[in-house]
Amino acid sequence: MEGEFITPESLLEKFSEQHILVIGDVMLDWFIWGSVARISPEAPVPVVEVQRESRYPGGAANVARNITPFGTRIELAGLYGTDPNGALLAHTLGECGIGTGLCLQDEGMQTITKTRVVARQQQVVRIDREKRRSISADQVAALMENLQPVLSDLDGIIIEDYGKGLITPELVDALLKAAEPHGLVITVDPKPGNPIEWRGVTTVKPNRSEAFACAGVEDLNRDSGLDPLADEPLLSVGHALLEKWACHQVLLTLGEQGMLVFSGGEAPVLMPAKAREVFDVSGAGDTAIALFTLCLCAGLPASRAAAIANLASSIVVGKLGTSPIEKAELLESIQREYPNGIPLS
Repeated sequence: MEGEFITPESLLEKFSEQHILVIGDVMLDWFIWGSVARISPEAPVPVVEVQRESRYPGGAANVARNITPFGTRIELAGLYGTDPNGALLAHTLGECGIGTGLCLQDEGMQTITKTRVVARQQQVVRIDREKRRSISADQVAALMENLQPVLSDLDGIIIEDYGKGLITPELVDALLKAAEPHGLVITVDPKPGNPIEWRGVTTVKPNRSEAFACAGVEDLNRDSGLDPLADEPLLSVGHALLEKWACHQVLLTLGEQGMLVFSGGEAPVLMPAKAREVFDVSGAGDTAIALFTLCLCAGLPASRAAAIANLASSIVVGKLGTSPIEKAELLESIQREYPNGIPLS
């Protein structure tokens, strides 16, 4: 990069030069789309007349899917079953151009599947199929054996913890130790209650409720609508987590209020949300961490990376289902926001 600005076109070109590993709880997202015209005579519930079904990568796999439109080299590491839904997940990933070579399969595991029934652009019900259990010591060793050959060629790692059992202190310790010599960008989407020390990572990205839970503080201003920069408990939690995790940044996602970036020695920076209309928030956090990580790997400072991630998230919440950002629509949004180029400071 030269000068103080980078053009949107050059930024997206740099995305295509990156090599990213996404590791975390992989799932299958199954959508049943239909219409409702009557209430069941058997119980006071809507009768959904099914019109179509669709399947997408879910969880950590959806993070990987959000990166694929930019030509980035993607590695996905996770754990799923040998059951029929596991085969469907592998097939769905293949359709998205995401390989499963680094993943493990477990004959005794039920592939995590979330089935959403949607009618009239509204989710009627979600059905979860899962049996939570922690990854074994042998599986940690096998996963690390798979990862070792690719670490030296990576630019970044995204650790996506959905609390389903893959992301354990043992796995994280082994991964961070193996990655340390390579100086990688490492971002984390954490899960409260998982006793992991994130020291040594670049950025941790909790949402508001996760941040307060991780800090062990009650959120008394949750529904107040208070300006985040005037919300003292929120600011206190952000600074506390920055100190607790000893990371470079804490990125708080705040839904309709946007994102708040905490960096050591600097004042928090707020990125207001840009969404014009919200249809579905499913997967917005996956989009945020995917684009934020891509931007960091491409050389943007954290505040600019958050701004681009915020634009991307604002686009996907205007779509139904876990739909990823498309390259053309992100480019158009960045051009509109930064007509003279993206500042590098």
